[in-house]
Amino acid sequence: MGISRKQPLGIELARRGVVTSNDIEAALKYQAENPSKKIGDILYILKIGDSAKIIEEIGDILGEKGILITEDTVKIDPTEYVPIDMMKKYKAIPFDLENGKVKVAFADIEDNKENIKNIKMIFLNKGLVIEQYIAFETNVEEYFEKLEIESEKNIDELENANNVTELIDNIIKSAMEKRASDIHIEPQADSVRIRFRIDGELYVIANIEKDKQQQIIGRLKAISNMHQEKQNSQDGRITMYYNYNIRVSSQKNIYGEKFVLRMLKKTDDIKSIFELGYPYDENELNKAINKKNSIAIIAAPTGEGKTTTLYSILDYLKSDDINITTIEDPIEIRIPGLNQIEIDSNIRFADSLRTILRQDPDVILLGEIRDRETAEIAIQAGQTGHYVLSTIHTIDAIEVITRLRKLGLADYDIASTVGTAISQRLVRRICPHCKKERAFNTREKDAIKKIGEKYGIEFNLKDVKTYDAMGCEKCNGSGYYERIGIFEILNIDDDIRKVILEGKSSIEIREVALQKNYRPLIIDGINKVIAGQTTFAELDRKLVIYNNL
Repeated sequence: MGISRKQPLGIELARRGVVTSNDIEAALKYQAENPSKKIGDILYILKIGDSAKIIEEIGDILGEKGILITEDTVKIDPTEYVPIDMMKKYKAIPFDLENGKVKVAFADIEDNKENIKNIKMIFLNKGLVIEQYIAFETNVEEYFEKLEIESEKNIDELENANNVTELIDNIIKSAMEKRASDIHIEPQADSVRIRFRIDGELYVIANIEKDKQQQIIGRLKAISNMHQEKQNSQDGRITMYYNYNIRVSSQKNIYGEKFVLRMLKKTDDIKSIFELGYPYDENELNKAINKKNSIAIIAAPTGEGKTTTLYSILDYLKSDDINITTIEDPIEIRIPGLNQIEIDSNIRFADSLRTILRQDPDVILLGEIRDRETAEIAIQAGQTGHYVLSTIHTIDAIEVITRLRKLGLADYDIASTVGTAISQRLVRRICPHCKKERAFNTREKDAIKKIGEKYGIEFNLKDVKTYDAMGCEKCNGSGYYERIGIFEILNIDDDIRKVILEGKSSIEIREVALQKNYRPLIIDGINKVIAGQTTFAELDRKLVIYNNL
């Protein structure tokens, strides 16, 4: 809890008679060994005095209302209002609803002001106002653990759910709580398999009885506005969950209809491009993306974070004196200050782009270059004073040139307009809670040495440790938690433009680029292994290193 007062909190609590001076001495002794803990939390941890009374008095001292979070004081299901991950992020627990007001306990008041504003906006959008309370941080964290345990129980009980509406609801809410990006609902020969994709990997969550299959299919079609009778592939959306826009795809297989639900947060926070793992400093970033009369293209296979990187670049570029317009399918994150356009089945990227060019844009985000027509209009936009950001599906930054050629663009247009090509992959971060330190083994050292020699880079492994992914409750036993990007950046300068204009192959373009500042994905990947952010095993899983040495 952030404390703002004229005298130490402990002295004031002793003066009010809720604790003794000996209690405060014990708390201060504990604090000397645990300096990050505040006096109020220490009293709670050490079970000194009446915790409910103490937090009420602390609230009074701070000019707030204090609450002890217990089964009795929490009178609503907080997850019906805010997902667990958002509660944890904002250190907030909705615990009661009365006369149109939601009572919300915060683990911090002084240091949590921005988060309080965010929570207020969430509930204002629901037509509710909040009444804020202060709570012990440890008490709040304990309640989060309780919610997560209950979430685990919900998953365990999925197989036994009798009501298909409740079953689907539990599956979706469990996916939210577990940070899943996708839900796979897959008919099998004798069951319906439920899998979540978490940090890029698929995990089996449950197997539902086969006799519930048609009910599950019917419910999914109903809430995603699909045709019930149609069994061929369909696309739909589920919009009934706050803060999520869930894209639904169905595809018939030999055992029935498979569904994949893509979990898109409407108001997910945008991380800076450096948080995503961009390997260079701000000066190098500005060289790569602050270009007019050009196109910057993010290249990677599906599911490797291209759109997230685009959003981070837009967030970096946005300002009141720049008109930024986006064309997306769908809009994954709403960004204040941007003009965002969502296309549908009746509107093509190319059609929207033509209209946008009449809207005086400075920066245009084009969700994806899919065909020749879109590519040609994007090139035209870049040649007429605009800065265009887009994505394309290729294996690396050099192959962006090859892909544009295959779409029918002339070498002159590519060379004169494409300013930067950035390729990326997502690798899993090592879990900080269970990672095990060790030295690099001989095989890893040899591989890193060979790669360094190939690209003229010396990696210093002296006194550097790496980690093994062990697995714990925090990371669902995987040993990894969340993901980080590895990048390669191709800045197209005059020398590279020359070989493009000459119609040279991607091999020849790569040779010239390697003489410049271009370094392939593997280099950034090894640097992140050396930095302890991921493991060599994870890098090999993603880039297949050993087989290519």
